[in-house]
Amino acid sequence: MVPFPRLPLPTSELTGHCMLRISKLTDYGTVILAYMAAQHGRLLAAAEVAEATGIALPTVSKLLKKLQRSGLVCSTRGSHGGYQLAQPATQVTAAQILDALEGPVAITECSSQHSSCGIESSCRIGHAWKRLNGAIRQALNDVTLAQLSGLERTAPVSVPLTRIARINHE
Repeated sequence: MVPFPRLPLPTSELTGHCMLRISKLTDYGTVILAYMAAQHGRLLAAAEVAEATGIALPTVSKLLKKLQRSGLVCSTRGSHGGYQLAQPATQVTAAQILDALEGPVAITECSSQHSSCGIESSCRIGHAWKRLNGAIRQALNDVTLAQLSGLERTAPVSVPLTRIARINHE
């Protein structure tokens, strides 16, 4: 049996941070998108979004620009301009929102598109993490902004235990 190499843990992994948690900015971005979804295509000034959501104007402006660059939000310049969703809330997924604000979901180094894990070639568990990452990605794709914002009802998302059991035995 080949022993596992001892690798030092990054200090951030020792501080007790929660796993699989979105950042505060992503949370704020989702609140902004939910507010915009409820406005049904109306052009919104950043100041109006800030006032309605309780998020500071500089943060709202920063997030709206980021969401615009990602294609989730479009803007119109001018005195009657503003921001609006680029597509209906029923067509925007939680996965798209996370991709826009945080980058693609990758629960481990080897499950990211550009893996740079030093032990990937000899690792026995990477395939299982990749399957779990795929299941999380699918769950995020199954939830729309309309559902997140309460504009459309949905059943709770769940992963059957039998699917988890299969992952552990492969």
